[in-house]
Amino acid sequence: MVDNRYTMRKEEDGTWSVVDIFANIPVTLKGIPMVRLHMQEADDLVDLFNAMDRKRRSEM
Repeated sequence: MVDNRYTMRKEEDGTWSVVDIFANIPVTLKGIPMVRLHMQEADDLVDLFNAMDRKRRSEM
């Protein structure tokens, strides 16, 4: 079983995206794709999304 659903991906332009590892596409939040981020922003969002996903799975 995969522990983390979300990861960071460095893009060709040097920015970062938050990616769903199962779909291999950037995550969207309220319709906004999580792309063109600074590394620290992407890292913080990955931690947040993974924590929310773990919580959701533990409640199932």
